[in-house]
Amino acid sequence: MVVLIMGVAGSGKTLIGSMLAQSLNWNFADADQFHPAANIQKMSQGVPLTGGDREPWLRAMREAIDGWIKSGRNTVLACSALKQSYRERLTAGPEVKIVYLKGEPDLIHARLSHRQGHYMKADMLASQFADFEEPADAIVIDIARPPEQIVSEIQRGLGLSDSRTHQNRR
Repeated sequence: MVVLIMGVAGSGKTLIGSMLAQSLNWNFADADQFHPAANIQKMSQGVPLTGGDREPWLRAMREAIDGWIKSGRNTVLACSALKQSYRERLTAGPEVKIVYLKGEPDLIHARLSHRQGHYMKADMLASQFADFEEPADAIVIDIARPPEQIVSEIQRGLGLSDSRTHQNRR
């Protein structure tokens, strides 16, 4: 199984995704590691990415997802996946489950304002919300709860409440 943890910047994708992966003893990957250097540079300068900029990023993630599925490697992937077309590209089959971390813009803006050492700045949040298309086919989780509660809720939503039983589930 590949669990795609998605939402806008500041919604907690990396924190929640890494906690979920650790609790299940699964692999964790962050979409940021799939960006070409030129994309990171643009975002660091406050320049939103274009669809063309995202193409190699989406392709690299899809290749990774296909590999994880083929090798039977359960993985949690933290990725914004803001548009439905991006989620469709990343959904390789029924093995991919989507979890949407949903939150109020004010809460997310506050989180980004306090973030240190990350290329995504709070002033770029408006462009993320402008591009965002809410998923119709996801497990929706309210990010206002404590992280441990969010992880437990995701596990229940995926039918993985007892992680010891499901470490190797595909």
